[in-house]
Amino acid sequence: MAKGLSVLCVCVQNMTTPALLPLSGRRIPTLSPGASSFPHHRATLRLSEKFILLLILSAFITLCFGAFFFLPDNSKHKRFDLGLEDVLIPHIDSPKEGKHASGQREAGKDRVREEEESLRDKIRADHERALQEAKEKLRKSREELQAEIQTEKNKVMEDLKKKDAGPKPLPPVPMPKVVSVSDGEPPEPDAKEKRDKIREMMKHAWDSYRQYGWGHNELKPLAKKGHSTNIFGNSQLGATIVDALDTLYIMGLHEEFKDGQEWIDQNLDFGVNAEVSVFEVNIRFIGGLLAAYYLSGQEVFKLKAVQLAEKLLPAFNTPTGIPWAMVNLKSGVGRNWGWASAGSSILAEFGTLHMEFVHLTYLTGNPAYYQKVMHIRKLLAKMDRPNGLYPNYLNPRTGRWGQHHTSVGGLGDSFYEYLLKAWLMSDKTDTEARKTYDDAIEAIERHLIRKSNGGLTFIGEWKNGHLERKMGHLACFAGGMFALGADGSPDDKAGHYLQLGAEIAHTCHESYDRTVLKLGPEAFKFDSGLEAVAVRQNEKYYILRPEVIETYWYMWRFTHDPKYRQWGWEAAQAIDKYCRVSGGFSGVKDVYSSNPTYDDVQQSFFLAETLKYLYLLFSSDDLMPFESWVFNTEAHPLPVLHLGNITLPGSEPAQR
Repeated sequence: MAKGLSVLCVCVQNMTTPALLPLSGRRIPTLSPGASSFPHHRATLRLSEKFILLLILSAFITLCFGAFFFLPDNSKHKRFDLGLEDVLIPHIDSPKEGKHASGQREAGKDRVREEEESLRDKIRADHERALQEAKEKLRKSREELQAEIQTEKNKVMEDLKKKDAGPKPLPPVPMPKVVSVSDGEPPEPDAKEKRDKIREMMKHAWDSYRQYGWGHNELKPLAKKGHSTNIFGNSQLGATIVDALDTLYIMGLHEEFKDGQEWIDQNLDFGVNAEVSVFEVNIRFIGGLLAAYYLSGQEVFKLKAVQLAEKLLPAFNTPTGIPWAMVNLKSGVGRNWGWASAGSSILAEFGTLHMEFVHLTYLTGNPAYYQKVMHIRKLLAKMDRPNGLYPNYLNPRTGRWGQHHTSVGGLGDSFYEYLLKAWLMSDKTDTEARKTYDDAIEAIERHLIRKSNGGLTFIGEWKNGHLERKMGHLACFAGGMFALGADGSPDDKAGHYLQLGAEIAHTCHESYDRTVLKLGPEAFKFDSGLEAVAVRQNEKYYILRPEVIETYWYMWRFTHDPKYRQWGWEAAQAIDKYCRVSGGFSGVKDVYSSNPTYDDVQQSFFLAETLKYLYLLFSSDDLMPFESWVFNTEAHPLPVLHLGNITLPGSEPAQR
C-alpha cells in the first residue's frame, strides 16, 4: 500500500503543468500587444488525456483515504482519538482538584466524542461526494470530457484577459463645471497675429519632436534624436507628449492632440524598472494627464493618472510621512538625492503635491492622496521655523530641518505657490492654506525682499543667517504669485502685493534686457555695482524657462498694462531668433555672447509652460479664466473644485 501511494505521488507530481497555474492564483505576466495568447501554456495541447488520468487517480486516492479512516480497529484511528482528546480536554495534573475536576474531564470527553463524530460525518460526506463525482466523470464520453476541458480553458482565458485589461474603470464622479474653454481669439489684430506666431512655434517644436524623438522623454534638436535625464529614470515615458497635451488642446491643434492621446493609450506604461523624481513626475505627468482629462473628457487620461499615482504612493513610506525625492516605479523603493543636505527631502518637492493629489482623491474617492498631503501640511505647522522662514531641507527620517537655506527660487519656490493655489482651487474655502501662505509671504518680505541701489526690487536667498543678494530665474515666477494672491490679502494689502508683483516683473525684465540675446540668465546678482546681471559662467545659460513670461501673463490679466504684452513679445522674438534650430528649439549656454552655443535640449516644459503662457498672453481673458481654472506649477490647468458641494473622503470640516 505504501509503495503504491509513493508511486502514485510521483505520477501526480509529474503531471503538474503550467496550464494549471492560473487556477492556483499565481500572477500571470501581461501579454504584449499582438502576442499569441498563452505562449507559456503549451502543455494544454495534451490536457484532455492528462485530465482523464487525473480524474481516475483522484478517485483512487479518495478510496485509499476512505479505507484509511474507516477500516475497523485501525491503530491510526485510535491515535487520532488520543490526539483530539489531548488537545481539547484540559490536563488535570493535581489530585487535589477532586470530584469537580473529574466531572469536568468526563464532560470534556463527551464533548470530544461529539466533535470527533461530527468530524467523521464530514469526512464521510466529502468522501462520498468526491466518489460520486468521479463516477459521473468516468461515465461521460470522450467528447463530453473534451467539452468540459474546453470550458475550463475558456474560463482561464477570460480570467487572464480581465487581468491583462488593466485596472477597473474608476467610479463615475460629477465633473466640475468647466467653463470658457473657448478659442480666446483677441479682438486686436496685432495680438492675433502674434498669437498665431506662437502657435506656429509650438507646431515646430511638436513636429520636430514627433519626427525625431517620438516616445522619448525629450528631444535633442541638433542631434535630432531622443533625450532623457535622470529625473525620468532610464525609460521612454514620453514626457514631452504628456507635458504638451493641454497646450495642444488649448491652441486648437487637435490632430496633434489626437496623436499624443493614441501614443499614451497604447504605449504609456508605468510598470517599468525606472527610478523617477516624485516631484517632476507629479507636476508633469499627473498634472498633464489630469489637465488633458478635464479639457477633453477622455477617460484614458484619468486612468493613466491614477495608475501612476499609485506607483508614487510608496515614496511616502518614511518615518515622518515626508516622501522620498525619488521612487522606483516597479519596486517602490525610495531614496533622496545624494547632494541634498544630510539626506534631506526638498521643500519645493514634497510641498508641491497638493493640487494634483486633491484632484486624485476627488476623481477616485480614495482618501489616501488627500491624507498624504494634509499630513505634510500638519507636520510643517507644528515645526519651529527660524525667523518664520521655511528652510529648503527636511530630513524624512528624523523630521528635523537640514541646512538653514531659504529661497523663493530653486528648492523652495512652488511650496509657497501651492499654498496659495490650494486656497484658490478649493473655491477659497481652504482658509488654513491661505493663512499659511500669508504668514510665509510676510516672513519672506521681511527677510528676503530688498531694493538694490539702482531701485530694483529683488528676492534674495537666506543662508545661515545671511542674505545672499542673488535672484534666480526660477524666483521670477513670484511676481505672478504676488499678483494672483493680492485679492484676499490680510489688512487690505491687495494693492501692495499687486505693486510688489509689478516690481518683480520689472526686475526680471531687466535681467533679460541687459543681455546680448535679450534672454534672461539662470541667476543674477545685486552687489559690487552689478545689478540683474549674471557673474558666474555657470549662471549665464537660458534653457527655455517660462517663469518671467508666466509673471508677464499674470500681470497682464490683472492690469492690462500693454507693456507686459510688449515684454512677452520681445522674449518670444528672442527665443525664435536664437533658440530655434531646424530640429526644434534649444537652450543656449551664454546669453551674453553674440555667438551662442546650444545645449541641444528641447525641454518638455518649453511646450508645457513657455509657449502656453505666451499664447495666453496674446489671447482674450475668457480663455482659461481664473474663476474656473488654477494652473499647477507646470502650467497644467486644473478646475476649481467647489468643495461646498463636494465631500472629499477623509477631509475635515475646516477644509470644506
